[in-house]
Amino acid sequence: HVQLVESGGGLVQAGGSLRLSCVASGRTFSTYAMGWVRQAPGLGREVVAAITWGGGSSYYTPSVKGRFTISRDNAKNTLYLQMNSLKPEDTAVYYCAGRSHPSNDYAYTERQYDQWGQGTQVTVSS
Repeated sequence: HVQLVESGGGLVQAGGSLRLSCVASGRTFSTYAMGWVRQAPGLGREVVAAITWGGGSSYYTPSVKGRFTISRDNAKNTLYLQMNSLKPEDTAVYYCAGRSHPSNDYAYTERQYDQWGQGTQVTVSS
């Protein structure tokens, strides 16, 4: 298992950009499918973006497609989420999540993840 630590959240105006990072401890990060999951106030968790262990395939929820980009650097044990053209409805706590079960696919549902970071707040003002 790994410990996941997110950073990069903050307050930004609508139309702005943020880049989230997630640094993982341990040697097994490169074998994990990873994702970014967000939770807005009063709502359930939503997988925003997901990526395979090798980074060759990715998934985006429709509301962020074309605006967000997920990527990973396995040599640095780091997962990224580049968020552009941010909207007030993107406001949420964003969690870095990992799936330790071996798989060649990405994980696009919350229940597929078993490793979680503490979350970082993203607030988009209108």
